[in-house]
Amino acid sequence: MNKQRIVQNVAVNKSLAEVLKDFFGFTKFKGQQEEIIDSLLGGNDVFVIMPTGGGKSLCYQLPALISEGTAIIISPLIALMKNQVDALRNFGSVKGIAHVMNSSLNRMEMEEVKTDLISGKTKLLYVAPESLTKEDNIEFFKKLKISFFAIDEAHCISEWGHDFRPEYRRLRPIIEIISENAPIIALTATATPKVQSDIQKNLKMVDSSLFKSSFNRANLYYEVRPKTKNVIRDLIKFIKENEGKSGIVYCLSRKKVEEVAETLQVNGVKALPYHAGLDTITRVNNQDRFLMEDVDVIVATIAFGMGIDKPDVRFVVHHDIPKSIESYYQETGRAGRDGGEGKCITFYSYDDIQKLEKFMKGKPVAEQEISKQLLNETVSFAESSICRRRQILHYFGEIYEQDNCANCDNCNHPKEKFEVTEDIRNALLAVKQTKQLFKAKHMCYVMIGNDNTDIKTVKHHLLPIFGVGKDKDEKYWMGIFRQSLIQLLLDKDIEQYGILKLTDKGREFIENPYKVIMAKDHDYEEADDDSIIVKKESKTGQAGEEVLFKMLKELRKEISKKEKLPPFVIFQDPSLEDMCIQFPISMEEMHRITGVGVGKAKKYGQPFLDIIKQYVEEHDIVRPNDMLVKSVAKKSISKVFIIQSIDRKLSLDDVAKSKGLTLEELIGEIEKIVDSGTKLDINYYINEKVDEYNIEDIMEYFNEDAETDSVEDALLELGEDDYPEIEIRMVRIKYLSEVGN
Repeated sequence: MNKQRIVQNVAVNKSLAEVLKDFFGFTKFKGQQEEIIDSLLGGNDVFVIMPTGGGKSLCYQLPALISEGTAIIISPLIALMKNQVDALRNFGSVKGIAHVMNSSLNRMEMEEVKTDLISGKTKLLYVAPESLTKEDNIEFFKKLKISFFAIDEAHCISEWGHDFRPEYRRLRPIIEIISENAPIIALTATATPKVQSDIQKNLKMVDSSLFKSSFNRANLYYEVRPKTKNVIRDLIKFIKENEGKSGIVYCLSRKKVEEVAETLQVNGVKALPYHAGLDTITRVNNQDRFLMEDVDVIVATIAFGMGIDKPDVRFVVHHDIPKSIESYYQETGRAGRDGGEGKCITFYSYDDIQKLEKFMKGKPVAEQEISKQLLNETVSFAESSICRRRQILHYFGEIYEQDNCANCDNCNHPKEKFEVTEDIRNALLAVKQTKQLFKAKHMCYVMIGNDNTDIKTVKHHLLPIFGVGKDKDEKYWMGIFRQSLIQLLLDKDIEQYGILKLTDKGREFIENPYKVIMAKDHDYEEADDDSIIVKKESKTGQAGEEVLFKMLKELRKEISKKEKLPPFVIFQDPSLEDMCIQFPISMEEMHRITGVGVGKAKKYGQPFLDIIKQYVEEHDIVRPNDMLVKSVAKKSISKVFIIQSIDRKLSLDDVAKSKGLTLEELIGEIEKIVDSGTKLDINYYINEKVDEYNIEDIMEYFNEDAETDSVEDALLELGEDDYPEIEIRMVRIKYLSEVGN
């Protein structure tokens, strides 16, 4: 294609390859880029599904530069807009070649943007969907020569996508009002067949040119690790093993982002937070410092898409599990965009799934069903022993032919394998006998013989197949149905929220079964965090000592039985772990152990010191003094001042106010004092603020039901609606003071 083109107001007659080299500096196109650009320049609507790192942005940037008029790029990611505009301005010599139009601009900046647009200087205008749909903007855009519209992150159109945004569903009618003839290019990095269909229908692009690249990111390493109580320590260890490399850590909440970022900072990691709750200046500054490599790690919320175009991110860690495979794929996709190393580590605990399920409450039933199904897929991915890469590609409708990808934890460390031919055939028979009308969970109940109300209502307890697999549990059968899906013996009807259907291959298998081998799934509920926390790497005690840790736990158990107290009241796990790192052999050193104060050390410390001293001598341990994982410094408040104020029975609200703290922050300081073994009596305040029945229930929980003193566990057990977190924390202080200290 050689026709007259305008690039930065200079008339040129160049091929696409020459423009690519002269403006962007690349010598050749990636994958299908050139075909996509040719199709768009030919006036066609184009739908592009291309993984992160595949070069989507160039598919609209290059044609925009060489087309008459201005291309409007619609994106939900303000950070990405700014990043791309900066990059385009750096490629060229004219500042006005690309602009952003959003609510962050002041009046003078907005006037400058409009002037450049009217003059024809601007080739690419980045707008958020909200800006595009404003009436005054629509009228202004109608006056411009629009070359084409580019809809980035097109998966936001679909309710089945991981990042559904209702305003995206209004884009097509608005685009038609602005320009009847301008072509549309829609782009996404993640689209299951269902999401793809939704996008095409909503944008009226069913007959458009479709360009779909492979979802396989061969350079990315996928691993799922058990999330223990010491996840922050495991995270710090991983980051320090990858020192000097750029990485992203994803967390579920803004609060957790701040907490993790601060903890990383005080432990020598150059890290900054990034979430929607930060003011614009801080957010932009943190992003820029990450891009400029002033910091190594950005800690961000899963809910907030960063949109950062940084090619050399070497690791992506999920502190909390994402809500869907699509979220996981897109977020991990930010690693290794340059084709280099990309480690994708996820810390998984089923507790995180329960938290995500709680967030669904109150939403419309249909939305809850979709969210549950997406979440179930995530659980299957985390717990399965099947190749991670194969599972991801299967989710997006792509078949991965290789048996071993050699770049995920399941392939590099395969689990025990066994034959499941008969069980798979029985699972398929069950789907057939239930008329192919039920989801996997219901089918598992049929297999194990669970005659609950749902089963009896549809008379499935009378089927010949009912209970045929009762010698195995529900989790096992879920793995069998998952394996059947991967083997393409079953299909999942997405339109009907995941109902299982037999494929032709599945029907053939029932008649003529062949040998199928399956690996044992992971069981993270029974994962023992000792293997991570106290793994012996050297005689410096750097990672703790497995044998010593078990000895200390046994001693704690003996004392707890003797004292008739829960073990965590004696010493909490973090204290025992710290003992396995610091190896204290004197009472003075015991005082410096995490969570051990003078009172607790005096009461329980000596037998622990005796065991540690003997262990150190027998194993010739070199004791470190600098391996303690530091805690985040909080606002300064004197421990003595708090104790004296409580002795005088001053209102905790007044104490907090006098020191510029919130009540929650003051309670946090009191918790530290009590956790270290000091007894504090705040009954005068609790009795005034907390219902007496609530006090009784919470005390009973910690005394009889609790396995740990975790506030989160208590919230889950007691219910957040009936027992506010602040009440549980205060009564926990009362319990530890009266029973433990």
